[in-house]
Amino acid sequence: MQQAGSLPAARVFSRIDFGQGAVAAISGGSDSTALLILLKDHFNRFLPSARLIAVTVDHALRPASTKEAQVVAGLCAQLGIAHRIVAWEGAKPSIGVPAAAREARYRLLADVARDEGLDIVVTGHTADDQAETIEMRQARDEGPGLAGMAPATLYEGDIWILRPVLAERRSALRALLTARGLGWIDDPTNLDQTFERPRVRATLAENENRIEDLLVIAGRAAREREDLSHRAAVLIDRYASRSTRGLIRLDAAFALEVDRPAALQALRTLLAVVGGMSFLPDGARVADLFAMVSAGTGRATLSRTVIDTRRVGIFLHREARGLPAPATPSDGSLWDGRYRITFNNGADDHVIAPFGREGAHKAAGLVGEDVPASLFRAALAVEPALWRHAICIGMLGESGDLPGATATPVVAPFARFLSGFDLKVACAASALVGAAPIPRSPLKMPAGSKASANA
Repeated sequence: MQQAGSLPAARVFSRIDFGQGAVAAISGGSDSTALLILLKDHFNRFLPSARLIAVTVDHALRPASTKEAQVVAGLCAQLGIAHRIVAWEGAKPSIGVPAAAREARYRLLADVARDEGLDIVVTGHTADDQAETIEMRQARDEGPGLAGMAPATLYEGDIWILRPVLAERRSALRALLTARGLGWIDDPTNLDQTFERPRVRATLAENENRIEDLLVIAGRAAREREDLSHRAAVLIDRYASRSTRGLIRLDAAFALEVDRPAALQALRTLLAVVGGMSFLPDGARVADLFAMVSAGTGRATLSRTVIDTRRVGIFLHREARGLPAPATPSDGSLWDGRYRITFNNGADDHVIAPFGREGAHKAAGLVGEDVPASLFRAALAVEPALWRHAICIGMLGESGDLPGATATPVVAPFARFLSGFDLKVACAASALVGAAPIPRSPLKMPAGSKASANA
């Protein structure tokens, strides 16, 4: 880990395929400014035809923020780097400001990337940021969260957020700027101990050994999480199949799987996907559910998903409660957390609502021999359908069978943020439900890595 002096850009970016270029987030602080300098060096030397676009998000939370953004614009002009300022507009929350600001920042950065035809956003998170994150998550007893921030995260299914200096210390980045004769902006918010992160930062600043210990914890947890993701993906591929829209079947042998941690992780993932939940269900409750399944009988509901154990297999489908009310289709909207809706003006006088029991009952004649008819009907009844004047036009398909609208499955717990640590299991779940393929990560993995096939 680099502590001082120069940071070779070739080493920092050696694992990244930048393709057509990247959007670089720059606030004017030391970390993002040093990252931009390194990116400029790297692009000049190795990627002269790629585009580098610096973006400053003005959160409009402090009177000085607009002037600071203009200072960054001036620096980028001196360096010959294209620069844009985007503002977080609208009312700001009275509580949870850091989280809301982070959400807005990623959304605005991703919007710029899409506008520019790019799929990479690069941020300046450092090892110091990682240590702070682990300290906070450890205090909240977040097991999987102890892996911290991933070097690569997929945002909303199409934009990769990369953190190339996540293994570098802030002191090394500041030494680089000092050696170049460049300064940086110190955001007073980073010292405001009203917020959790500044309090943790101040505490860690006095304990270098604690920082190193936290980074070791993060590295170990990351390896364990990636390995668990790989093993859970293997089990989904081995045991799971889609019997019909919205109905997942697990072979009865799944309940006998000897790799119990991987089986529990696979089940947690599938419960969230089938139920359209943005987070995985509680591990202890899933363990109880797995014990029920292992007994060979039983029916229960968790994360809006019914799990029904039959002689021919273990079935999962969305429960009938809490479904969306009929609503006018909106292009790109997410329906029930399970489907992305594609819509054009040809269906203006239509609404999307569940298919319903009557339609599902009529379709039950198509059921396969290994699927109980009652489960087939229950699964289809909660699928999205197009309705007009209280008449069902048909169930929304994945291939545009109905004019004006389609519904494409999404992998709910990973639809907004997909950590690189969870890439394998997400790919397996995506293939299972017929979701759009997860784009290949621009972060090249070391040869022989379990994640290398999808990295």
